[in-house]
Amino acid sequence: MKALLYVFAVSLLLFSGIAIGQEVDSLVDFGDVSFTDGAASDSSQLSAVPDDLVFSDGQDSGQSQVDSTSISNDTAGAVTPAGADGEDKSMWGIFIAGLLGGFAAFFMPCIFPMVPLTVSFFTKKSGSRSQAISQAFLYGVFIIVIYVALGMLITIAFGPEALNELSTNGIFNFFFFLLLVVFAASFLGAFEITLPSSFVNKIDAQSDKGGLIGLFFMSASLAVVSFSCTGPIIGTLLVEAATRGERLGPAIGMLGFSIALAVPFVLFAMFPSMLKSMPKSGGWLNSVKVVLGFLELALALKFLSNVDLAYNWNFLDREVYLALWIVIFGLLGLYLIGKIQFSHDSPLQFLSIPRTMIAILVFSFVVYMVPGLWGAPLKAISAFLPPIGTQDFDLNNLTLSAAGPAHTGGADANSRKHYTYFHSKSTIKGLDPYYDYDEALAAAKEQKKPLLVDFTGWNCVNCRKMEAEVWSSPKIRAMLNNEFILVELYVDDKVLTLPESEHYVSDKTGKTINTVSKRNADFQITKFESNSQPLYALLDNEGELLVPTSGAIYDIEKYGAFLQSGIDAFKA
Repeated sequence: MKALLYVFAVSLLLFSGIAIGQEVDSLVDFGDVSFTDGAASDSSQLSAVPDDLVFSDGQDSGQSQVDSTSISNDTAGAVTPAGADGEDKSMWGIFIAGLLGGFAAFFMPCIFPMVPLTVSFFTKKSGSRSQAISQAFLYGVFIIVIYVALGMLITIAFGPEALNELSTNGIFNFFFFLLLVVFAASFLGAFEITLPSSFVNKIDAQSDKGGLIGLFFMSASLAVVSFSCTGPIIGTLLVEAATRGERLGPAIGMLGFSIALAVPFVLFAMFPSMLKSMPKSGGWLNSVKVVLGFLELALALKFLSNVDLAYNWNFLDREVYLALWIVIFGLLGLYLIGKIQFSHDSPLQFLSIPRTMIAILVFSFVVYMVPGLWGAPLKAISAFLPPIGTQDFDLNNLTLSAAGPAHTGGADANSRKHYTYFHSKSTIKGLDPYYDYDEALAAAKEQKKPLLVDFTGWNCVNCRKMEAEVWSSPKIRAMLNNEFILVELYVDDKVLTLPESEHYVSDKTGKTINTVSKRNADFQITKFESNSQPLYALLDNEGELLVPTSGAIYDIEKYGAFLQSGIDAFKA
């Protein structure tokens, strides 16, 4: 779950939105489109992922999943399936992201000033307080209905298969990058994204009708009138929900968004006296938009990085990515302390204490990122960054190189299949895995060790988090190096193709398998009935499961127990 950036965003927005208010009181068909390979390779074509070879980022929801809370060091039998726990967590993540987006939207200049007017309308038009509350409640319900309907339309228009494919499709990821850059420019004041005025006027005219129809169109008026402020937030949320690959992701995201947006209107209608404690409208509302603009710009780079990794362009390496983030958040810090301003900003006469504290957090975050330019792991944000292997200059790598290779598996590493392509940019330092299943299984038989199969992907956020937070642990690294033969199978690479003699049609999906990543994905789906990453499978020398497979386990001790359960089963 991409919680870090959302938590960071909401901390900026809520504190700046509430407390800083004291400062200023003035008011196509893509079938023929392909990306070219930026580096030399043996590929002859770039093939898209088949429609039904779709991947989700996170824990597997299949029956072969391991419940990380049930792993025991004593016996492999303690490893039990987790059911749909991973899917539930993903849905909750989307819902929470929607809530945070809704609270952020509430403090936008298109919505916040409307609260007193809307509440006054209910209290004056209604004959009693109870009637005002009931009308405000219906108003909130209609807001929720409108936004959830929007999410459902996205799901219906694209379909669950298309939503799944978005997470690894290079064209869509590049489109999302451009889209978020446009949203960021809008929030920074370059232009406003608005709906046609004729459409807005028609909706607003209908709101004058009485009864439920009038309340519905009042809610619709809020949605369309505030679109210039909420549009980029909604767009970003829908993009994020869609790329999670969940069938109901957009609808769940819009549910959280609309609840956060509707609840304040209902509460203020129930307790009108609370309006007196609200901060006054002013220039601080625009500051909320600008802060969101910087965050949108930072998030956009993640989608560009997905494309860069999958198509092996190699221009957005880890240090370049970090340099851009350092500049973006550095400019955000300068904006918060008033050193830079945009044309539509009100003059900042003084810094409030909350705004100063937020600026300190932002500058501290910038300082935290700086050592990453020289290879610091930056575990707090590792899920958002390109793999550490893409770092050109890494002090940790120099230290490990001086000490000699940690693990070669008893063979010349450079002679392994796909080693030179994957290893230089994908593997965390101190590990030396295989990248072809058959080759790794043969090595496992030769050395009489269990095989750890890691189904991973360039665009897998949870894979990067596992590598940075768990695999980097000396304890786990030692187990991987000494007790297992490790093979990493990438399922979303767009470059490496199979020789024509190795092409085949999948018995499971019926699709032609002509790339290395498609073969890895088909192997995962066929043998383990799973399509999520990361997926860890512990196998014996015959390729049979020792214990049920596992998804991401961020607790080092529990993941170590999972590995130990496989070792114990292998020895038994």
